[in-house]
Formats: sequence, structure tokens, C-alpha cells
Amino acid sequence: MRKSPALASQRWALVRKRAGRIALYVTVAFVCVVIVFPLYWLVINALIPGREVFQYPPAFFPRTLRLNAYQEIIQLHPILTWLKNSVIVSSGTVLLALILEIMGAYALSRHGWPGRGLLALGLLSTQMIPSAVLVIPIFIIFRQASLVDSHIGLISVDTALTVPVGIWILKGAFDTVPEEISDAALADGCTELGVLIRMLLPLSLPSLVAVAVIAFFTAWDEYVFASVFIISQSLRVFSVGISTFIGEMATPIDLIFAAASIFVIAPLIFYAIVERYLISGLSAGAVKG
Repeated sequence: MRKSPALASQRWALVRKRAGRIALYVTVAFVCVVIVFPLYWLVINALIPGREVFQYPPAFFPRTLRLNAYQEIIQLHPILTWLKNSVIVSSGTVLLALILEIMGAYALSRHGWPGRGLLALGLLSTQMIPSAVLVIPIFIIFRQASLVDSHIGLISVDTALTVPVGIWILKGAFDTVPEEISDAALADGCTELGVLIRMLLPLSLPSLVAVAVIAFFTAWDEYVFASVFIISQSLRVFSVGISTFIGEMATPIDLIFAAASIFVIAPLIFYAIVERYLISGLSAGAVKG
């Protein structure tokens, strides 16, 4: 009995659908492995003895693990102090940067005044200047202002590094909100601050989260200014502290891996917290659009 062409076509379509789904799952699994593997390799190398780090071929699944590596590094080095200082500097940078970026973006987006375009272009052009060129002039200015060797000074520098990009991102987000909405709110008696807080910021939530992530990671990873501006060991941030493991005679690779695995914890936690707000803001914008 011959099968009908329609039935054969349906079966072939079902086979292709299942094959496509399997290919999708395999691709997703492969991408996840590629993304997670560096973190896995970081932790594994922190838990194996230092002499086994350089062995070839490398052992992807080592048989012996040194489970007291993290306890040892916390006892021998002020890891928790570095972690606390980095959290303070990064959080302060996010807060200060958001305030300045919101005000700057609102002024460029909602108010027409002479020189607005030139100022916006000037902000963007500051990103072309290498950080190494700015270290000495800023250090001289901050030394005269007694901001050297303080978290406030480092927060100010990290904020200055992120504000130009953040203003441009938020300006683009504010520009997408029709001015008729703001004008209607102002006509109903709402102040400009109320329009900004109640209307523009909620509608620009994904962009706010984006600039917050940029500010946090910039401050967390920054090394040049942190190594120059911070002198006291008690104020040292993690990015500078981890560099002290490198010695003239020997470098404890296993301890560096352990410290580096701790160094990536806070950014992962921060991103896990703000990710749902980013996704929810994007979904809300898609529904409203």
C-alpha cells in the first residue's frame, strides 16, 4: 500500500522540525560550555597544587584538589578588605554617574540652548583620550585638592570615565519618548523633575540599567588610576591588590587563580541582580511599542 504524498510530506516536516530543535539545543549547549569554561578553569586551577598548573597536557578533571586554597588566601592576604573597597568604589561610581548622566542627558535631550550640539560632540571626543595621558594632570589637581589616597577621588575619576558614554546612551533613550507626553504633563501642573522621575526614567529603564552596568564594570576593572591614586594598603582595591601577588623570585599561580575567582564574584552578582530589570524593561518596551 503506497503512502500518500501528503502524509510523507508531514513526516518529513516533522523530522526536519525535530532535527532543527536538536541542532538548536546542541548549539545552545556548546555556547554555554564556551562561556562557562573560563570560570570553571579559573576555579579548578585555584584548587589544584601550583606545580600541577603548568603540566602538559592539562588535566581538565584533576584527581587531587586543595580545598583549603580559599581559606589560605584569605588568611594570608587582605582579600576581604580589597573586596570591600572595590564594592565601595564601584557602588559610589554607579550612584554618582547615574545622577550626572541623567541630568546631562535630560538637558541635552529636552532643552534647546546654544552650543548644545558642540557640548555633546565634546563629550564624545573625550573618549578618544587615553587614560594614561590623564593620570599625571589629574593627580596634580587631586593632590592640591587633597583627594589623593581616598575613595572619593577614585570614585570621581571613575565617574568621569563613564559619564560621557552614559549621557549619550540616556540622551538617545530620552529622545525616543515623545515630547508631547512631557508637554502634557507640564500643562497638568507637573514639574520638570516630576516629568523626569515619573515618566522619562521608567520608560528608559533598559538604558538606565545599561549605563549602570557600564559604570560598575568600569570602576571594578579600572587599574591605572587606582594604582596611582591609592597609596594606603587599607584603601587598596581588588584590581590593584591582585597585582601584588607577582613577585621578583616567584609568583604563586594557584593563589592568583583563587584571588581572580573571588574577583569575578561581585560583577556576576551585580549583573544577576540587574539583569531581570533589563529584561523586564525591554519586554515592557516591546509590548508598549
